[in-house]
Amino acid sequence: MTFDRSIKIAPSILSADFANFGAEIRAIEAEGADWVHVDVMDGHFVPNLTFGPPAVKAFRPHVKTFMDVHLMIAPVDAYIEAYAEAGADMITAHVEAGPHPHRTLQAIRATGKKAGIALNPGTPVEAAEPLLELCDMVLVMTVNPGFGGQKFIASQLRKIERLRQMIGDREIHIQIDGGCDPLTAPLVAKAGADVLVAGSAVFKGGSVDRPEVYGENIRAIRAAAESGLA
Repeated sequence: MTFDRSIKIAPSILSADFANFGAEIRAIEAEGADWVHVDVMDGHFVPNLTFGPPAVKAFRPHVKTFMDVHLMIAPVDAYIEAYAEAGADMITAHVEAGPHPHRTLQAIRATGKKAGIALNPGTPVEAAEPLLELCDMVLVMTVNPGFGGQKFIASQLRKIERLRQMIGDREIHIQIDGGCDPLTAPLVAKAGADVLVAGSAVFKGGSVDRPEVYGENIRAIRAAAESGLA
């Protein structure tokens, strides 16, 4: 993957039709998704339970773009290899998930995958600073992790701005996850984010039988984000 800071839309398949994942993934990619975002939750670190490695392995043949796997699990290190083998292109772990995030990022990189670190809304941006040398991406949670459809937390914009300053000219993406729609997209893009995860805002109103709605939603979010860069 060649690095660039253009706006990338990463629909979260947590909002897709669970009975039709393959077709849903193919539909969002055909309609303009740049990445496919997979939210992994353990019912412990966050109050929800989603996709194990076998599910991610089943998604993999349908993903032709870039599979971005967000591990909201603790402990996390023991599962990194399984998600890498399942086909993740990027594995993101939370700084709050264990006492040794530096070791976690090293473990991800050892699998040959891109490595990301995620920050919950209550975690200061400074927690990422000593880890940047091992990061391909920093994910700023703009809602508390665990459920889709939550309201955007505006105070995270200052965190994104500070993170962008910290990163400087290093080839590190800033991803935001939570409450992203055409109203919030320009705000996060202006602050410095370049990868926008969107779930309900992409999938609302559409289906595999009406994929054009996914395209309309993706284009609306992208255009709004790009307007924030003007």
